Amino acid sequence: MPSDEEILQKIIEFADESHDQQIRRYTGDRYIVHPVRVMELCRKYNDNISVLSAAILHDVLEDTPVTRDELELFLLQMLPEDNARFTLELVEQLTDEFVKDKYPKWNRRKRKNKEAERLAAASAEAQTIKYADIIDNAPEITEKDPEFAERFLRECRALVKMMKKGNPLLREKAFDTVNNCLSQLE
Repeated sequence: MPSDEEILQKIIEFADESHDQQIRRYTGDRYIVHPVRVMELCRKYNDNISVLSAAILHDVLEDTPVTRDELELFLLQMLPEDNARFTLELVEQLTDEFVKDKYPKWNRRKRKNKEAERLAAASAEAQTIKYADIIDNAPEITEKDPEFAERFLRECRALVKMMKKGNPLLREKAFDTVNNCLSQLE
């Protein structure tokens, strides 16, 4: 039976292949560096294999051609069934539903408000991953795109205020990161 580290490595490889040639917008790094950093940050607060797997996979359904069924099949090959299903559930909770393609008549503010309401009802584990996602994204966006950063950071702050179930220490760190980034813009 493979160790958790071996499983996580296979999940990283799957996510990297899924993200294919995607790169980080502001750094030119392969996209996979972001989900791995999110996973490593989550690992400091939660070592559950499903949470760590979902952290790696959190953008796969949203940003790649991989379907829910393909992801489920892969996870069932990697993890015991309960863990695979929980991982998939977390990834689905972290996948934006109120996207421009589905709601073309809604403006960004309305879509983001609906996402915040949805994520406020998400599980503690999904919220913990989202805190780590915000912590990883905020400094890079602040440094590389200050014009967009102000809007993004205000959306993140509102989101973290609404998400109260995740790890409280990581939530506090998310608030601190967002507020520090906002103060850099002033």
